[in-house]
Amino acid sequence: MAQGHKFQDLEESGESLVGFINSSQPEKLRQVKVEHQTLYDKHSETKAVVTQILKDIAQIEACAGQKLLNLEEEKQHKDEELNSLEEQLRQCNAKTQITDSELQFLQRELESLRNTEKELDTLQNEVDEDTTEVIPSAVYVAQLYHVITKIKWEYGTEPHVLKGVHYGAELATPINIDTSQRSRSDVSDQLWAFVNSEW
Repeated sequence: MAQGHKFQDLEESGESLVGFINSSQPEKLRQVKVEHQTLYDKHSETKAVVTQILKDIAQIEACAGQKLLNLEEEKQHKDEELNSLEEQLRQCNAKTQITDSELQFLQRELESLRNTEKELDTLQNEVDEDTTEVIPSAVYVAQLYHVITKIKWEYGTEPHVLKGVHYGAELATPINIDTSQRSRSDVSDQLWAFVNSEW
């Protein structure tokens, strides 16, 4: 804008100079007119070049701005995809942990069943192979009950007191029942409650 004022001032000065020369020498007037025209032509040419440069700069800025907007939109889209993938990964990890826990539980159950089967096989082999010593049926039955119920009895107690420990899957539970104070049905129900009915 300030440059435009300068050129306008220059034009006005040139016209004043031409007017001054018109009142004096015609030859010098022609020379000044030529120089003035040359200066004006240069000014017009420079103005056209500067205008074109400004247009080119504006176009470059517009293109750069559009590219920046496109990049921002693409970045936002990629961020949304990344967030979605992270959420899916979190859900998959949670499902994997649940599956791993269930698998570990089933493996423990299977191992427990295998151990029980080994104990039963051992007892059966002892019964089948022991030809010199006959195991009293009461002891054999007690051992069999132990394998099935997971209860280990104390045999040195008073006749009316049942003492022992039930070895469950996760913790051991002591047993102390006074049979003189309870019915045989109640005692039986309490003992059978320790046995796992899921096969």
